[in-house]
Amino acid sequence: MGVFVFLPLVLPLSAWPVARLAETRLHPRTATRLLTAVAVVMAVCSTLCLALLMVVGTAQLPGNPLPDGWSDPRVRAAVPYDEVAGRAAIPALGLVAAVCARTLWRHRRVTRGARRALAALPGRTVAVLPDATPYAYALPGRRGRIVVTTALLAGLAPAERRSLFAHERAHLAGRHQRHLLAAHLAARANPFLRPLRTAVLYTAERWADEEAARAVGDRRTVARAIGRAALLSAGTPLPTLPALAATGPVPRRVAALLAPAPVARTWPSAFTPVGLAAWGAAAGALASAMSSANSAVALFRILHAATPL
Repeated sequence: MGVFVFLPLVLPLSAWPVARLAETRLHPRTATRLLTAVAVVMAVCSTLCLALLMVVGTAQLPGNPLPDGWSDPRVRAAVPYDEVAGRAAIPALGLVAAVCARTLWRHRRVTRGARRALAALPGRTVAVLPDATPYAYALPGRRGRIVVTTALLAGLAPAERRSLFAHERAHLAGRHQRHLLAAHLAARANPFLRPLRTAVLYTAERWADEEAARAVGDRRTVARAIGRAALLSAGTPLPTLPALAATGPVPRRVAALLAPAPVARTWPSAFTPVGLAAWGAAAGALASAMSSANSAVALFRILHAATPL
C-alpha cells in the first residue's frame, strides 16, 4: 500500500473546492446535505485510518494484547515507518476522541440547561425572555422552541419579527442542528474539514433564510430583518449553543436575499462552465472519499488476514 495508506488523513483537502462551489452555486438545502455527508464520510475514514495505523504500529511492542499476527513484518510493510506512524497515531487518536467527546458533552449540557431554564416559561413553541441583550435562537428537541429576547423584538418592525420567527422555525423544521453538529464533529476529527464546517454553517443559515422568504413572501423584508438583527446583536456574546447558533456571514446572506431566489435543482447543468467545474470538483471529492475508504478497508483486510483463526 505504501504512502497510500495515509490518504484518508489528507484527502479532505480535496473537498475544499466542492465547499466553495456548493456555497455559491447550489440550493442551500442541497448544499447543506451534500457537504454534511462528505464531511462525515471523510471524518470517519480518517479516524478509522488513525486507529488502524495505531494497531499496526504498536502490535510489535512487548506486552501488548493484540494478536501476534498483527506484528508480522509483512503487515508492517504495508505502512511506511510503521513504528513512528503507530506511536504518533496514539496521541492523535486520543485527541480526536477527547475533543469529539467534549463537543458532544458540551452540546448536551448546554441544551439540557437551556431546556430546564425555559421549562417554567409560558408558551410551548416560543419563549420570550425579558433580557436587555438582543438575541434569538432555535432550541432543538422533540418539542423545539424559539427563544428570543424582548430587546431584539423591540428593535424589529412587525414584518421583520415575522421574518425572524419564520427563520427560526425553518431551523427547527429542517433539523439543521443535526447537520451543524455533524459538521462540527467532523471538523474536530480532522482539522482539514474545517472549511466544510464553515460552509455548512453558511448554507444552513441560507436554507433557513430561503424558507423564511418563502413563508413571508418578501425577500427584502427578510434581508432587512437579518441585517437589523445583526446590528442590534453586534458585540453581544451568544448566551447558549455557541457552536450551533451562530448567524454566519451576514453580508453574504443579505446579498443573496436581495438577488433572485435560487433554483431548487440538485446540481447545475454540466453543459455550462460553472456546471462543469462543479461536476469536476464533485467527482474529485467522490474519488477522494472512495480512495480514503479503500485505503482504510485495505488495511483492515490485511489485519484480518493476519489474524489467526
